[in-house]
Amino acid sequence: MYEDIHIGGVLISSFVAYALAAFVILLLLRWVFARIRFSRYVANAPLAEAGIYVCVLALLIALI
Repeated sequence: MYEDIHIGGVLISSFVAYALAAFVILLLLRWVFARIRFSRYVANAPLAEAGIYVCVLALLIALI
């Protein structure tokens, strides 16, 4: 069971922490994507990145 995070007396859902962590990971992956020219390999790069974000978020929730 996931616990809430306490920041300054405010309860924050653990999902928000996972979403922020997935966003940070996606920012790191965007640097990698720029280096390998990711947009050459997919038809719609923003849609592919959104899908990768959802996959990273799901992996964080499942594994942590």
